[in-house]
Amino acid sequence: QVQLAESGGDLDQPGGPRRLSCQISILLMDRFDIGCFRQTQRKEREGVTCVTIRHAAYYADTVKNRITNSRDDAKKMVYLQMDNLKPEDTAVYYCAMDRTKLSSTRCSLEDLKRNGYWGQGTQVSVSS
Repeated sequence: QVQLAESGGDLDQPGGPRRLSCQISILLMDRFDIGCFRQTQRKEREGVTCVTIRHAAYYADTVKNRITNSRDDAKKMVYLQMDNLKPEDTAVYYCAMDRTKLSSTRCSLEDLKRNGYWGQGTQVSVSS
């Protein structure tokens, strides 16, 4: 059984930092890509970032240069460091793992969205 548990969401002011964590309970985590998505009530779930087992990361243009994605397979953890938060970052953040294919040189948010196992999400709210 695959389980992903996000944590770290909170209410922040614009410009501040926020670190989200995702604990993954799965054997062989070090074989699969992992991604982070976010969703508001008004929008479809949006891909934010993904990372391969070789730590090659991809970032959506909306968060590029403000978010860093990292994974620690030994600890079965994935981290999302968010800096310079903006009100439009307000959303529920989810991590996802694609177990339908082995990790390669590049991760795909489209594949993760289609094939991923999901956590329950953690709420990030950014407001002054």
